[in-house]
Amino acid sequence: MFSIPNTVASDSVDLNIFKTIKTDDGPIDVASSINGTWLFVLTVKGDLLIYSTANSRLEAKIDIGEHVDQIKAGPMEDLLILSSRKNKTLQLIILDFIQYINVSGSPFKGPEDAPVVVAVFSDFE
Repeated sequence: MFSIPNTVASDSVDLNIFKTIKTDDGPIDVASSINGTWLFVLTVKGDLLIYSTANSRLEAKIDIGEHVDQIKAGPMEDLLILSSRKNKTLQLIILDFIQYINVSGSPFKGPEDAPVVVAVFSDFE
């Protein structure tokens, strides 16, 4: 097993491991979003793991198929390019990140258990 010590020095470069992320399945490719907010990891089982770079927390796990063998962040923040040598394809996918807003205790109109909430922020000064 190959392991890098926490600090390695050479004549011209010091290397310090900032963070190590353990995955259940072996990663075969990694890409970072354009602004560095997200880290995308492609696993050998065909899962796309999406980590927040702010806290290294796994935010999503999406099965994209074992045929995908490479990922690349696109020219836009929400674009990811998947390539498959086996299928001879490129897929451009748009990622829509869903933001949950805790509305418990807030005033509301309509049923309390409605499946959709429209939030209006009207009290800004």
